[in-house]
Amino acid sequence: IEDMEVEHVAPEGPDVAPVEEEPLFTNLDIFLFSLIVGLLIYWFLSRKKTEETIPEFKRLTPVVTLQRETSFIEKMKKTNRNMVVFYGSQTGTAEEFCGRLSKDAQRYGMRGMSADPEEYDMSELPRLAEIDNSLAVFCMATYGEGDPTDNAQDFYDWMQENDEDLKGVNFAVFGLGNKTYEHFNAMGKYTDKRLEELGGKRIYDLGMGDDDGNLEEDFVSWKEQFWPAVCEHFGVEATGDDTSIRQYELVVPTDINMNKVYTGEMGRLKSFETQKPPFDAKNPYLATVAVNRQLNQSGDRHLMHIELDISGSKIRYDSGDHVAVYPVNDVSIVNRIGQILDADLDTVISLNNLDEESNKKHPFPCPTTYRTALTHYLDITNPPRTNVLFELAQYATDPKDQDTLRKMASASPEGKGLYQSWVLDAQRNILAVLEDMPSLHPTIDHLCELLPRLQARYYSIASSGKVYPTMVSICAVVVEFQTSTGRTFNGVATNWLKNKVVVTDNGHKATVPMYVRKSQFRLPFKASNPVVMIGPGTGIAPFMGFLQERGWMKEQGKDVGETILYFGCRRRNEDFLYQQELEEFEKAGVLTQLNVAFSRDQEGKVYVQHLLKKNKEHLWKLIHTDNAHLYICGDARNMARDVQNTFYDIAEEVGGLTHTQAVAYIKKLMTKGRYSLDVWS
Repeated sequence: IEDMEVEHVAPEGPDVAPVEEEPLFTNLDIFLFSLIVGLLIYWFLSRKKTEETIPEFKRLTPVVTLQRETSFIEKMKKTNRNMVVFYGSQTGTAEEFCGRLSKDAQRYGMRGMSADPEEYDMSELPRLAEIDNSLAVFCMATYGEGDPTDNAQDFYDWMQENDEDLKGVNFAVFGLGNKTYEHFNAMGKYTDKRLEELGGKRIYDLGMGDDDGNLEEDFVSWKEQFWPAVCEHFGVEATGDDTSIRQYELVVPTDINMNKVYTGEMGRLKSFETQKPPFDAKNPYLATVAVNRQLNQSGDRHLMHIELDISGSKIRYDSGDHVAVYPVNDVSIVNRIGQILDADLDTVISLNNLDEESNKKHPFPCPTTYRTALTHYLDITNPPRTNVLFELAQYATDPKDQDTLRKMASASPEGKGLYQSWVLDAQRNILAVLEDMPSLHPTIDHLCELLPRLQARYYSIASSGKVYPTMVSICAVVVEFQTSTGRTFNGVATNWLKNKVVVTDNGHKATVPMYVRKSQFRLPFKASNPVVMIGPGTGIAPFMGFLQERGWMKEQGKDVGETILYFGCRRRNEDFLYQQELEEFEKAGVLTQLNVAFSRDQEGKVYVQHLLKKNKEHLWKLIHTDNAHLYICGDARNMARDVQNTFYDIAEEVGGLTHTQAVAYIKKLMTKGRYSLDVWS
């Protein structure tokens, strides 16, 4: 567009400017005549050049190309597909499930393609009826408090705002959620219900995966029933061919320009060398580590406070936002995988999609080396999913190992039980699987094709953007435990962050690729509203930002309402996080009330919900009369649920409500944005 503007503007300069300057020239007629003639010739030539150039730009970006790129219908027709699988994915799991379904399609007489709804015009969904025996499948994850994932937001808005007729459109939905959250599988349920309301035909029941249980097992069980339903509906037959289907081909370039080889970048090549805003998931900012200190005084855990310097990045954040960091895998695991597979990890490779029409050309940035792929791009720490085990089985030379791997990938009760115990409960990662099955020797390129992408890790920001605009703080606990096989499981991101010393041995500053993700976890618009914050353990993180901001407001002379914190930890002398800062906030009057539950400092365990119960009269007054906002951050599985039940009790005991009324009352607070959750499981 800028080039186009230059082409239009450039010729005008010489044409107009001299006319304005005419009075400055000599009055000699001959000179004036020469000047006018010269200008006319120049104008004529420039005009001709412009007329020749403009059509070139039009040819470079023809409308047809844009239409083809956003039309999944045209793409399906062109590539002879009759099944499209859309994914709403935040951490990559729904995208992975989507890829597996589209890949499986050819085993069941269908021709599938996976698609990101963000990349296509979803208002074309009614046109799917134009394709014979067609089917749309949706793998939809629920994010946050019943929200769509970022890439499915536009599709969600379209479903809400439109009443298009989906008659003749066949669909099926698999939802990914977590039962510990209030709005379990909200996005999957809504998509399934709404598509039917619009006239679509559901060809198989809504599947609901529960990440608090066994998401993989839920998906495998669902698709075991889904495919026979597809065959029955369309009158097609399964091919019975269970052979491995490769999606990518290995290309080892002969003439290698190392400047064109990816070394860990998420999107643009060399983006870590030449940083350009805006910074996001595909273009993270390389922030320097300014502070890395241990928060706990003693105990067997390592709790840490890290500050990332974002000076000059133009990144803005608010209290309550999340910071995403891209971790790096443990080098010793990478080297050991290379050793077992007898692979040269420094070989430059490219894995190219065999489907040339696919928008996803590579499983990760290519060309790169095996070492970079295993270090930066692939998840080698979490237990492998069943599809990986199924595809790897062919490489086992021992028939028993082959059978075991295939059995674990099946939907049989025995296979599910074996996968649960041998892989999930034992926390076997891909390296442990290779070590414990010596006959298993897959090719390294196929392994790299099968492993899921290493995802960014999200942390609630522990600082205020108003008080510390150039610094983002993280509060985290290092994940480390012994597995039943005697191995040590180290959390990828927390161990990597723990080892980020401020200045490395060679004098360089340690860096972390990061970006900020906005959240709905916000302080009330009116500073005079009371705030009740409940955050045990590292759940205190966003409240450090809230307190800094409330203190800043107070300094500005604003009327700041009551600010109450309920914090919980094991022991006062062990893991009372930010004790000094909290006591200073209390002394300064920023923190009106500091309530700390030390669960193990006495005989009976005391948790935050017990302290809430103790102060029930005051809390009910704040909620019911003073328009207080409640915030809960931390563990979703137990703490958040227990706290919510405590508020039901308070509404019943002090407010005189029935249990049904109490539940409705808290739900209404949530709807009004006065009961906010930032929880994880």
